[in-house]
Amino acid sequence: MSAILSEATKLRDQIVSVGKSLFDRGLTFGSTGNISARLSNGEILMTPTNASLGSLEPEHLSRFSAEGVHIDGDKPTKEAFLHQCMYCQRRESGAVVHLHSTHSVAVSILANIDPEDVLPPLTAYYVMRVGSLPLVPYYPPGDKALAEAVATRAEKSHAVLLANHGPVVAGKTLLDAQYATEELEETAKLYLLLHGHRIRPLTPEQRRALR
Repeated sequence: MSAILSEATKLRDQIVSVGKSLFDRGLTFGSTGNISARLSNGEILMTPTNASLGSLEPEHLSRFSAEGVHIDGDKPTKEAFLHQCMYCQRRESGAVVHLHSTHSVAVSILANIDPEDVLPPLTAYYVMRVGSLPLVPYYPPGDKALAEAVATRAEKSHAVLLANHGPVVAGKTLLDAQYATEELEETAKLYLLLHGHRIRPLTPEQRRALR
């Protein structure tokens, strides 16, 4: 029991640290976005509803059982099911980050993007940390129908982009999920900067070598 408590304490502090880092750099704002991380016993710690990622308190994080039942902590975010969907489909994942980051949301609103893979492979680090980015059709925030749509897309990718909403990214660790989300946002920014210009993305052979 003490080992789990120690693990949970460290993970709570890490969630708070990552949340503040994302907030301070403008990758999230107000009370938008949420972070979760999974303990070795299957329980999940998650940022609560109406909480700014810039001012989280470790003891107020929501805690869920391995079966997805809210156990204690503050009232969970209404988007908790997004995280649970990712954990169900990506069983190796230890954390999930969901943001409303500006450039990623902007790309999700564009017409004529490829719903199977929204962003082209512009850089090596995007390919290594994100890989492919399918688009999930638009549903209102908190709509449980979004769960099925996310689960379907997450079968083949650890990162998905919610139309007119933002990215949901899973990683083996919280830092993996954070770095992949940041790489996604920077690639979305590059994509918008290059929009209308001829580009030279990585070739299929180059992508295969990186993977």
